[in-house]
Amino acid sequence: MKAAELSMDILERARERFEETLKQMTVAEANTMPQPLIKSVTWLIWHTARELDYQISGLNKSQPLWLSDGWTERFALALPDDTEDWQHTPEEAAKVIVEDKQLLLDYLSASVDFSLGYLKTLDEASLSDIVDTSWTPAVTRQVRLVSAIDDAVMHSGQAVYTRRLVIGK
Repeated sequence: MKAAELSMDILERARERFEETLKQMTVAEANTMPQPLIKSVTWLIWHTARELDYQISGLNKSQPLWLSDGWTERFALALPDDTEDWQHTPEEAAKVIVEDKQLLLDYLSASVDFSLGYLKTLDEASLSDIVDTSWTPAVTRQVRLVSAIDDAVMHSGQAVYTRRLVIGK
């Protein structure tokens, strides 16, 4: 199995974990932050979709789906479009609220599909390409992809934990 195929399978498993978690919750439960430092399932899914969207659009030099496909208008969050969600305070994270779970699933699906489409285009040699020189050591395509996919996996596990805190199962 090639690295891209393995990455695709891992990313699909994270998507399935998010979908199953959200399916077991009401909208109100999904929007609940059980403790100030534990973000809601809504935030975890939104952030993961956005993180994949922004990381992959950076790699393929395209505009993020968040902007190009109108997700910013559909979500209409009380946050700026350039919000640095990886640094959200509990107060900022609490502003990520939806009225429709399908909106979250649709953005997650669009971002995962966007990522999978990108992974399908890669050849093994391109994984060692330098994509960001602002870090020491410079970041390769492989490191950036591993970081993005690892983040999705981590947050999907956090969503399961958060669901258990909120609804007890």
